[in-house]
Amino acid sequence: MRFRNSALGLALILVLLAGAAPATVQQDMARKVTEFRLPNGIQFLIVERHEAPVASFVTYVDVGASNENVGATGLAHFFEHLAFKGTPEIGTTNYAEEKKVLDEMETVFRQILAEKRKVTGPDAQRLEQLNARMDVLQKQADQYVVNNEFVTILEKNGGVNTNAGTGMDATMYFINLPSNKVELWAWLESERLLRPVPREFYKEKLVIMEERRQRTESNPIGRLIEEIQTTAFKAHPYKEPTVGHMSDLAAASATEAMAFHKQYYVGRNITVAVVGDVYPTEIKALAEKYFSPIPEGEMSGRAVTEEPKQMAEKRISMQDPSQPVVVLCYHKPDIRHPDSAVYDAIQDILAGGNSSRLHKKMVKEEKSALFVGAFPGFPGTKYPNLFLFFGIPNQNHTNEEMEKGIIAELERIKNEPVSAEELAAVQTKATVNLYRQLMSNGGVALQLAYYQVMTGDWRNLFTAIDKIQKVTPADIQRVAQECFVTSNLTVGTIVHAQAQN
Repeated sequence: MRFRNSALGLALILVLLAGAAPATVQQDMARKVTEFRLPNGIQFLIVERHEAPVASFVTYVDVGASNENVGATGLAHFFEHLAFKGTPEIGTTNYAEEKKVLDEMETVFRQILAEKRKVTGPDAQRLEQLNARMDVLQKQADQYVVNNEFVTILEKNGGVNTNAGTGMDATMYFINLPSNKVELWAWLESERLLRPVPREFYKEKLVIMEERRQRTESNPIGRLIEEIQTTAFKAHPYKEPTVGHMSDLAAASATEAMAFHKQYYVGRNITVAVVGDVYPTEIKALAEKYFSPIPEGEMSGRAVTEEPKQMAEKRISMQDPSQPVVVLCYHKPDIRHPDSAVYDAIQDILAGGNSSRLHKKMVKEEKSALFVGAFPGFPGTKYPNLFLFFGIPNQNHTNEEMEKGIIAELERIKNEPVSAEELAAVQTKATVNLYRQLMSNGGVALQLAYYQVMTGDWRNLFTAIDKIQKVTPADIQRVAQECFVTSNLTVGTIVHAQAQN
């Protein structure tokens, strides 16, 4: 059955390459989407695909790291972890007794924080006593925990690739199940959205702090990227790390996490996409039964703080005994901007694979770079963001060569119109890549939910190809001239200290 799905997608791609009108294909696909919204605001998007008895479910919550407050970074990512810890019925042997212990842990942790924050400094003996009590309570709470029961239930019922992700703009949850287990999904998903329990919160905190150490503190490129964010953005929440600052993680409490959940995990911030061997009437009945109790709440909305226009070039240099690297960032508009497709085309022309300009020149011809690439939406797309370029120099080559090589290609695209042939190849590639994402149930579900949350309308998924096809050489030149200017540039480098000496 998997072959049949792949064959359908391949046939679609071949039709496109043969010159079929993209608008016709998109209209055909858009007509297969059924949508409805519950009274509490939850948006459901359903696509029937009966080739195989399976279905994919994506829950897209319109809250990410950019919604966090100063001093409380990392909560969006933290709650993603908690969403797998269960509910009053899932993940525990006796929730009534467990809750007593969890409540006392919160009381003790508040006392620990208060002691640490004393102006005169903490009482070491008192702090030791509180930490010892916390350890005892954690062991008591552990006695009630059924480890990983949420995922185990899914796996025992044929669930695969259960996962989640947190970004600057949103938090996503993915589940794949046999289609005769749709009601099980509806119950599990609605329960963890409505009644999550911050089970093992303080143990999970240690996991997340270790995740930060591995990805940032112990990773030179991770440290550089974090420094670039805080340098390029001076006002907007995009300057903060998704995983959170270590001090914020250390001070985070289960009470804070649950308050974050109460504010943002509400109906008006939730979009659910279901794609596969399902029927819209069935999904609607289950949605009304299981998801209706979720409170409507207030929409997360958009961040109030806007990043001011950058007026001068910014540079940072980080010494580290590791592989040198250079990163160049230019401010650019958000995904809703009319030129969004133009930026995507520029990325494909400059760094979209082995046939791109930067790869051919710097990796193949000059052999100055081990790798060179670009990403036109860092660290998110909901708000104005960064067009990021990076280069890793080959042996006996330097960061300076990487920067000069990238800027030379940027100047070329600013001053020389892209040929019709090169642009046509990029447009065809972009079209094929988008439709490849729609070959699987999970891909369709993710794209529908993404466009609904990020752009306000899932239909924009099916107009994306039209926008790509309408990009002209003049558009590319105009946007490049507006964006790739020195006053809009932030440069970050890792310099090998020993080599420099």
